Amino acid sequence: MNTTPPKSSRRRFLQTTAAAAGGIHLFNISGTKAGAQIIGANERVRVGVCGIKGRGSGHIDGYLTQDNVEIATLIDVDETQFAPRQRQIRDKSGREAPNTVNDIRRALDDKDLDAVSIATCNHTHSINAILACQAGKDVYVEKPMSHNLFEGRKVIEAARKYGRIVQHGTQQRSDSKRAREIAAVKSGNYGKLLVSKGYCCKPRWSIGFKEPKDPPASLNWDAWLGPAPMQPYHENLVHYNWHWFWDFGNGDTGNQGVHEIDVARWAIDGATLPTKVWALGGRLGYEDQGQTPNMHLSVFEYGDVLLVFETRGLVDKVEKFPRKVLNEYYTTEGVIRQGKFYPNGSDQGEDVSGGTPDNITPGGPFQSFIASVRARDPKLCNAGPEHGHYSSGLCHLGNIAYRVGEQISFGGSAKPKRLGDDPRVAEAYDTIAGNLEAAGVNLAATQYSLSPVLEFDPAAEKFTGGAEAPTLEKANSLLTRKYREPWVVPNEV
Repeated sequence: MNTTPPKSSRRRFLQTTAAAAGGIHLFNISGTKAGAQIIGANERVRVGVCGIKGRGSGHIDGYLTQDNVEIATLIDVDETQFAPRQRQIRDKSGREAPNTVNDIRRALDDKDLDAVSIATCNHTHSINAILACQAGKDVYVEKPMSHNLFEGRKVIEAARKYGRIVQHGTQQRSDSKRAREIAAVKSGNYGKLLVSKGYCCKPRWSIGFKEPKDPPASLNWDAWLGPAPMQPYHENLVHYNWHWFWDFGNGDTGNQGVHEIDVARWAIDGATLPTKVWALGGRLGYEDQGQTPNMHLSVFEYGDVLLVFETRGLVDKVEKFPRKVLNEYYTTEGVIRQGKFYPNGSDQGEDVSGGTPDNITPGGPFQSFIASVRARDPKLCNAGPEHGHYSSGLCHLGNIAYRVGEQISFGGSAKPKRLGDDPRVAEAYDTIAGNLEAAGVNLAATQYSLSPVLEFDPAAEKFTGGAEAPTLEKANSLLTRKYREPWVVPNEV
C-alpha cells in the first residue's frame, strides 16, 4: 500500500496546521459522525490508533476485545510498523486489515472516524490530541498527556470547546482495588495523611552514544520531530530512548513515574498543582548521550501534606537496590503500603478499609473510554483530561526544578537544609546516596543539581517566587516550548 500522502494532502496538512498556530479553527465538526450524534450501544465505534509500536500494540489489543469497536486506521510515521500490526489485528480478530497512513491529518479527514487513540512520543501527545478534538474526534491519549504544562491546559480547553471525550492513559484510575486503597487513606481511619510517596525505580542504565546518520527511508523524520527543533537523526532516538532527551521525553519521572505520581496526588484531597516544589538529582553513574536525570527526588507542597517522588534508575544490577514501583501513604498513625496499614513501630500489617471509593467504569481504561464515547458522558472516563493535566504537570514541575538547580557536591557530611524536618524526605536523600555508592559512584567526587524551593501559583500555573529573577524566568520559560512550524500548539484552540 502506498501510504505517502498526495501533494494536495501535504498542502492541506501544512495549511491547516499553520491555521491552528494562528488560533483559527481547523474543522467544522457539525458534519462529522462524532459531532452529529450519540453513538448507540449497537453502533460500531471506529478508532484510529496513532503510534503503533510498543504501547500502541496495547491500544490495539484493548479495542480488539470490545464488541462493536473497529480499528479502522493505523497511523504511524514509520511505515515498517504497519505490517506487524495489521497481522496482529487479523490474527486476533479475523477482521480485514485496516487502512494505514503516515500522516495523522489524513486520518482526521475521515468523517466516519469516531476516535483517535494516541500512543506516540511524549512531544506529540498534546498536538495530536488537540487536532483530533478540532476534527470532531474523541481522544484516548497516552501518559504523560503533555510534554510541558502549557500543552496540558490546552488539551482541556480543546476537549471542552469541541465537546470531545478525552481519556488519559493513567490506567490505575481504572483499578477498583486502587480506588478502595485511596478511599481508605482519605477516610481518616488510619490517621491524618502527612506524606503521599511514590517510587519509580526501574533499571535505566547507560544508552551509550549513537552517531548521526541518515534516517531510514521508511521513516518520515520531519513528522517524527514534529514540534521539536530540526536536528540530525540517530538511533538513540527511534524508537525508545527518546524518553531521555528533553526535546522529546520527560525522563522516567514523566514515563513510568507519571502513573505513581497520579496515584500519590489522588490520595491528597482536592490536590491539583502544588504551591511549592523543589528537586535534586542528576544523570549519574555513567556518561552517555541521554540528558534527563536517572536519579531524581521531587518534593511538592500541598498545605500541610507533602507529595514526595523518588526516581532511581541504577537498580536491579545493584545489591540491596531492586526495582521498586509503588506508592506509600504516611500518616500520623503509621503507613499504608500495598493495601495494608502498618502502625508506627510495627511490622505487622492489616488490610485497609473504609471511605467511599471513587466510581470506576468497569472493564479497564479502554472500555471506560468507549463507554464514555457511546454515552457522550465525560464522567464515565476513569481518567479525564484534568487528571492527565495535573498529574503530568507534577512531572513537568519536578523536572523544571531539577533543570534550574545549582550543581553542588555530595562530599561532606552536611545534608541540604531544604530536606526540611520530614524524615521521609531525608530518607529519600539517603537512599539515593546509598544507591549511588552501591553502584560504584564516588560521592565525594560527584555533583548533583539542587534547586531552590520554588513558589508556584496553581491557579495561574506559573512560578512566582522562591528564587532570583533569572532562575524564575528560566523556570517559567520551561512551562512551554518554542514550537517548530507547522506543529504549533496554539494559544487559542
